[in-house]
Amino acid sequence: MTTVIATAQVSVTKAAFGTTPDGKTVDIYTLKGDGIEARIMTYGARVVSISTPDRDGKMADVVLGYNGLDGYLDDSSTYFGAIVGRYGNRIAHGSFRLAGKTYQIPKNDHGINALHGGTVGFDKLVWDGKEIPGGVEMTLVSKDGDQGFPGTLTAHVRYTLHHSALRIDYSMSTDKPTVVNLTNHSYFNLDGDKGTILDEEMMIPADQYTPVDAGLIPTGVLASVEGTPFDFRKPTVVGSRIHDDNEQLKLAGGYDFNWVLRGKTGEMKTAARVYDPNSGRVLTVTTTEPGVQFYTGNFLNGTKYGKDQQGYEKNGALCLETQHFPDSPNHPNFPSTELKPGITRHSTTVFTFSTRAK
Repeated sequence: MTTVIATAQVSVTKAAFGTTPDGKTVDIYTLKGDGIEARIMTYGARVVSISTPDRDGKMADVVLGYNGLDGYLDDSSTYFGAIVGRYGNRIAHGSFRLAGKTYQIPKNDHGINALHGGTVGFDKLVWDGKEIPGGVEMTLVSKDGDQGFPGTLTAHVRYTLHHSALRIDYSMSTDKPTVVNLTNHSYFNLDGDKGTILDEEMMIPADQYTPVDAGLIPTGVLASVEGTPFDFRKPTVVGSRIHDDNEQLKLAGGYDFNWVLRGKTGEMKTAARVYDPNSGRVLTVTTTEPGVQFYTGNFLNGTKYGKDQQGYEKNGALCLETQHFPDSPNHPNFPSTELKPGITRHSTTVFTFSTRAK
């Protein structure tokens, strides 16, 4: 059964997308606006596709993913389009202390660290979807002790279209102290999933980033980007320095780091701007979060078949995950990710698409 609502020139269509092995129905919502179409499904609250025009007006899908649910169910490593949590990014050794207690999260990152919420994170759960004006609201209740995290967490994630932008509004509350760091893990290729993103130009208005150790865990230092391959304060071709003789780049196999954004947490600020010279597409990311993880698809290796049964090669897309910093529960000098009862945390990220002439 398909239902449709429309508001402010945005239509929302709901349809069945498949069934999980344990029998849960997965729905997909198609949001159509002026010059943009996005599809969001309830499995992992994932962005399945975003179609936008190039400089000649030709529409193309600019995010990686699969045509059917089975592709997502069989893929345990890429997190294509998902809302990741309860804690996006890494926690060292899967362990942290909160209110005098030590909590242990499954070590699902090479058996050493916790990544994106543990073995069964929010990306692998079916959320409850509800049509709202201009989009869809996804809701998930994560019970006390889920993947080792304390407190029953209620998360609402709203996807709405606004002109040529996809807006994501997060809302989180808990019944006992916990830590939470939700983000969206979409992979973008502004050329419409053609080749790599190494020719795309990146701008990140950040003066500092968080260096990592061999396990890609922040050392706790906020390092200056000045004179390093991590200086994207001016638009720079992604591939121009990715192979530099730099120990940090070697550890990550490319870019996979958190940048410290200017401005206060909770205030909207520019996190990144990407330009694809071939298509003319521009993606501007704004957020209320304190950081952004810029990832260049270093672990894509051609074996993950996509919507047209093509292999996604290394550097075939990039992620811009707006977030609190990785491993924040173990770094008191980082912005806190603790959430207490009686407080509802809100955050917003907007992906705005435009074009530029040659």
